[in-house]
Amino acid sequence: MPNSTPSHTATSPQSKETLDPRVVYIVDDEELVRSALGSLLRSIDLEVHAFATTEEFLAAPRAGGPSCLVLDVRLRGQSGLVLQQTLSQPGRPPTPIIFMTGHGDIAMTVKAMKAGAVDFLSKPFRDQDMIDAVIAALDHDAKRLGAERSRHELRACWHSLTPRENEVVQHVAAGLMNKQIAAHMGIAEITVKIHRGQAMRKMNSRSVAELVRKMEALGVMQTFC
Repeated sequence: MPNSTPSHTATSPQSKETLDPRVVYIVDDEELVRSALGSLLRSIDLEVHAFATTEEFLAAPRAGGPSCLVLDVRLRGQSGLVLQQTLSQPGRPPTPIIFMTGHGDIAMTVKAMKAGAVDFLSKPFRDQDMIDAVIAALDHDAKRLGAERSRHELRACWHSLTPRENEVVQHVAAGLMNKQIAAHMGIAEITVKIHRGQAMRKMNSRSVAELVRKMEALGVMQTFC
């Protein structure tokens, strides 16, 4: 159970990267723990959803914004470690997990951390330790979501290219000059310049180097013999 007053000045639950509400899920079979943690985390303006079992958590809808899971290792029924394995299955969104236990040992901690847990707190823990762990986990998830959105937007830009623009930028990325591209494609050099300029604008790239980095990130670079 938490046992100290949190220091609000050291942490900030609001992400600068997203306006989505930050959500903390709690899974613990002790009602007092759920209530105390819920009050603590709501006191720093976080949205909290608490569950007594892993089944209840898995059946509940997930938030679209940054989130994390505060999970007790030892639960009645399915254990927290089993839930961690379930959440790590392909197709499920990554979930930063903070484990807590009153009966943990070194082997259990190592197993949880190796499986991807972001923190492990032993009961009783300080309020500030929990707050710091939760904020770090939410920051981590916010960065992941930001990166996913950036990749999605970049891929949308790439798919907006016409087949000719795509072909031109592939040659540009390969290091060919406009004159060489024109000869290779059998079109006028001015046409190459037009396609190249339109593609650069669509890809929001100010230089060839920036364009190449984006193409590499998307995995769309072609190899020419």
